[in-house]
Amino acid sequence: MTPFSRRLALLATTMMIAAGTLSLVGFPPARAADYRDRLAEDEVVYFLLPDRFDNADTANDTGGLGGDRSVTGYDPTDSGYYHGGDLKGLIRRLDYIQGLGATALWVGPVFKNKAVQGAPGHQSAGYHGYWITDFTHVDPHLGTDDDFKALVDAAHARGMKVYLDIVINHTADVIQYKECVGKPCPYRSKADYPYTRKGGPAGPAINAGFQGDDVRTEENFARLTDPAYAYTPFVPEAERHVKAPEWLNDPRYYHNRGKSTFKGESSLYGDFGGLDDVMTEHPAVVRGFIDIYGAWIDRYGIDGYRIDTTRHVNPEFWQAFVPAMLERAKAKGIAHFHVFGEVADTDGRVAILARHTRVDKLPAVLDFAFRRAVVDTVAGTKGTDRLALMLDGDALYEGGEDAARQLPTFVSNHDHGRFAYFARKAFPHAGEDEILKRVILANALMFTQRGVPVVYSGDEQGFSGGEDRAGREDMFGSRVAAYNAERLVGTTATTAAPSFNPDHPLYKALAEMARLREAEPALRHGRSVLRYAGEKPGLFAVSRIDPASGREVLVAVNTGTQPVNAQVEVGSQWTTFTALHGSCGPAPTAPGSYAVRVAPLDYVVCASGEAS
Repeated sequence: MTPFSRRLALLATTMMIAAGTLSLVGFPPARAADYRDRLAEDEVVYFLLPDRFDNADTANDTGGLGGDRSVTGYDPTDSGYYHGGDLKGLIRRLDYIQGLGATALWVGPVFKNKAVQGAPGHQSAGYHGYWITDFTHVDPHLGTDDDFKALVDAAHARGMKVYLDIVINHTADVIQYKECVGKPCPYRSKADYPYTRKGGPAGPAINAGFQGDDVRTEENFARLTDPAYAYTPFVPEAERHVKAPEWLNDPRYYHNRGKSTFKGESSLYGDFGGLDDVMTEHPAVVRGFIDIYGAWIDRYGIDGYRIDTTRHVNPEFWQAFVPAMLERAKAKGIAHFHVFGEVADTDGRVAILARHTRVDKLPAVLDFAFRRAVVDTVAGTKGTDRLALMLDGDALYEGGEDAARQLPTFVSNHDHGRFAYFARKAFPHAGEDEILKRVILANALMFTQRGVPVVYSGDEQGFSGGEDRAGREDMFGSRVAAYNAERLVGTTATTAAPSFNPDHPLYKALAEMARLREAEPALRHGRSVLRYAGEKPGLFAVSRIDPASGREVLVAVNTGTQPVNAQVEVGSQWTTFTALHGSCGPAPTAPGSYAVRVAPLDYVVCASGEAS
């Protein structure tokens, strides 16, 4: 082939990449023909809470309950109550979600919840889905079991996957303790309140022959018949059979040790915010939850589980549960069932996260280390070596860098707030254009680095709420005053109007990133090679190397407010480069050295072409 014809071929390839019609000899297809064949890292995930997404059926707003909000849980003016979003609303917005480039839905818990709980004056509702009473059916506020099936079927018909958010650590707050009715119940440890004494070491003997919860046999736990070792648990008469399956109504299957401090022993054995903490060491509980969540795979053919509060459950439970789920999925024809746990370490310590892949044997965990690094550098003033440190930690995960490519990465979520909130907090005097650039840059890192990008619904419409309830805004027209007063990024609109605008600059920017990721196998499967990181804001450069072809895609990011002009190392065999995003030089300056020019708070993506 002549040099001229090689350039023509390269130009044609570049045009196919830009058009999203990649068909390169030696390169795997952008997407597997069957959605079941796609690997975890092939996905772009869109996460949402159904109650806050879209309301297509007002008949289910109160969940079939009568009375005021203290009974129904419905109050669309209060951020702590149900607002009316439902599964039918989600189904009718699939075009919008798919248009963003999402290939998988992560749906917040859909199980039936205790509608309202909390002491008088401190009540709120289970709109978020984490106060489950019935693990076998859909919450009537969100619709019906048939509605969930219709959602999964509709998504699958589009080639989209569905990941379901599940809870095992706890149920809704139903069990009470006689010693502290109406007041907090401090945590009582196993040493001070052993299983074999009632009310402390000097108390009457109970549970004769029980050898402790580390002897996880049916015979041993059959001896644990009295749950009143630390407190005296009881179930109010009106709620004696509120939980499903029925075995969950028995206090023997809970720890009953009082409120967790989230430290030490109480992190595993304490009640999470007062919620009933399940005794996951008990063989009957292990078997019960395998049956519960295996049935959801059997009934609906879902494609993965996000596991809430993973770190608050003993590792042995996960060592049994995860293989059982993968086997159940395999029997259903789901070869790449994606399981990822929530290990909420806001400090982003890789060792804490990786431990749960090595000890608990979870295939993946939500990448809080990535989120922390991006907040520190793009919504903060730390050097880009903070991003490099995060990548260095990939070796700690079970399976190393291969496993790290399966970690769901995120910059915003429903518990810890939206990236825009932190950007504004860190740069209170920044103009709106700068905040928009920072939000786009954070997402660009998420889409171009290793891992599975997760977009939290509303980020693509400029939502900027803070932690917990403040960051759970309605996508459909909101009636919450605080939400409607929120200053959105990239628009003068407010959440009072429906927020499904495909012309929003963030929606368009994220859609472009998704197309780029789809077109370039290196961005999904590629090995990460650090090219540059510094101690101050500025350049961060990583090459993603396609394992199938060796093609190098250089991603250069500028986290600073001054332009970057620098030489970075690339493979010495490459003689040409093309721009996939931003401005890229046509060739290396010298073999192995490539000039990058990146505007403030911007990024470029440059792909290698011909080799020497």
